[in-house]
Parts: sequence; C-alpha cells; structure tokens
Amino acid sequence: MTIKIGILGYGNLGKGVECAVKHNPDMELAAVFTRRDKESLNILTPGVKVCSVQEAESMKEEIDVMILCGGSATDLPVQTPQFAKCFNVVDSFDTHARIPEHFEAVDAAAKEGGHVGIISVGWDPGMFSLNRLYGNAVLPEGSDYTFWGRGVSQGHSDAIRRVEGVKDARQYTVPVEAALKAVRDGENPELTTRQKHTRECFVVAEEGADLKRIEEEIVTMPNYFADYDTTVRFISEEELMRDHKGIPHGGFVIRTGKTGWENEHSHVIESSLKLDSNPEFTASVIVAYARAAYRLSKEGAAGCKTVFDIAPAYLSPLSGEELRKHLL
Repeated sequence: MTIKIGILGYGNLGKGVECAVKHNPDMELAAVFTRRDKESLNILTPGVKVCSVQEAESMKEEIDVMILCGGSATDLPVQTPQFAKCFNVVDSFDTHARIPEHFEAVDAAAKEGGHVGIISVGWDPGMFSLNRLYGNAVLPEGSDYTFWGRGVSQGHSDAIRRVEGVKDARQYTVPVEAALKAVRDGENPELTTRQKHTRECFVVAEEGADLKRIEEEIVTMPNYFADYDTTVRFISEEELMRDHKGIPHGGFVIRTGKTGWENEHSHVIESSLKLDSNPEFTASVIVAYARAAYRLSKEGAAGCKTVFDIAPAYLSPLSGEELRKHLL
C-alpha cells in the first residue's frame, strides 16, 4: 500500500519533505498546497499537482497524510487544528512552552474529524524529546541538560521575519561552552536558560525601518528571545545571502545520574546531532511519523499524539519480523 502525502507550505521544510518522500518507496507525493500563486510555484517532483490551500478540503480522498510545513509562531496554531478535522496530519510545532495548549486544540479537532494528528515532530521537539524521556526513565536520580547549536533555528528566524520592518533574517542558537563543559565533566551545575545558550540574530531591515524598535521587539519577544542574551546585527541582503545561506544545526542531550545503593556510581548519557541541513533532517523525521499516522489511522485511532505515544515499529517500513532480525 502506497501512502499518499500532501504538503501544505513549500518553504525550506516543505521542500525537505518532498525530498524525503522521494527516498521512501512506500510513499508518493499526491499534491503540494500553497498560499502563493500556484502557477508561480515550481516543485521538484514531476507530474505532481500544485494546488491552492483553498482546494485542500475538496481533496480529502486523495491524501492519506497532510504534512503541515508552516511556522510555529502563527501558522501551525491555526492550521493544525483546522486540517486535523479533514486529514491525518503531522506538524513540527516547536514552541516548547505552548505544546500543551497546542496538543489540546489538535486533539479536540482530530477527534471531531476521526483523524490522527501527530504534533511537534522533528529533532527537538522530537528525537531529543525521546532521548530525555529514556534518560529520565533509566536514571531517575539525575539531571537533564539540552544544548542546541551552533546552528540556524528556523522557528526563531521565522519569528523575526514576522516583525514589522524586517525583510529577512537568520537566527543562530549558540551553546555556552563553559556550561557544556561543566555538564560533561559531571559537575551537575544548576543552569538557567540564559546560562546555557545565547542567540545571535542577523537581520535585513526594510528601507526606512525603525531599527531600534525592531531590535527591542526581537530581544523582548516572549517564548523566543526574552529569556536569552540576544545580539541583533543589521546587515545587507547581500551579506545575508553570502554569509548565512546555509541552514546547519545540531545539539546535545545529556542526562547525568547515579546508581548504586548509596548512589556511589555516576553515569553520563549523551546523544548528539550534527546536521548539514536542519529543514531536510527535520523533514525526514516528519515523514517517518507520517507513516505512523497512516498506520494508526488504519487501526482506527483518532486524536492527537506526540512522539512519546508512538511505538518505534510504526516508524519503519520494515515488518516486525524484519525489525527483530536485522535491528534488534
């Protein structure tokens, strides 16, 4: 059975999903949906139609899973509940502080429509979330540390671009090396959000824009920059394209803990990622969870799920027998 995928939004993440679908033989791209002029959009996959967002609901029978590739700031809080009423959906909502309320909204909509919605899929939230869960379960006496970067955060870059007067932007998340070293050395430091990371913003402003206002809106933005030491640098569009064209990222999840009758033995669990393309890797994770959404739906499931709720076998195209033989 071929899983028919729809992509809603054709930015960096949408293009990454298109590439990932190509490399999964049990899937095919059915359609790409856009808010832009559909006639002006050229996609990579031959023979696949490009449709306006308004056409999506009329194509329910042609899409098994709709992958939502909008931003977390304003797109996904609206789009995921809206489309979960009509489709099985997967999104990459990554505003950690708002995941519980996003879950509730999507859960209600998905149950109303009888569909499966899997939210906050990617590497963090997503794969790193699972690393944290496993670490907590295995070492209940311990501490969690997550470091991101140095790399481009798509969600934070998108949030900056939505500030009035901003033409384009890139945001880098940068781990504080002293804090990372202290954790690896087993010092178990108590670190605030500000002590773990800094944020660097490279902003192209529109001509005549109020730079001081833009900077103030960025550094005080709740859930994105207010809790960090944030540097804003205004640069030209040419500089942005020359020096900040790539979208690398990565990070570390570390769980330190103790075992033994008197907690006499110390342990460090560390997982890391080094990504040449943040959106393409994120898209690859999303596509694996699209397979899970399809399978769960076929079993009659409905409602919202996160990566915590999905058994790993649902992600793989291999059968249980093949998984036990080759990967266990």
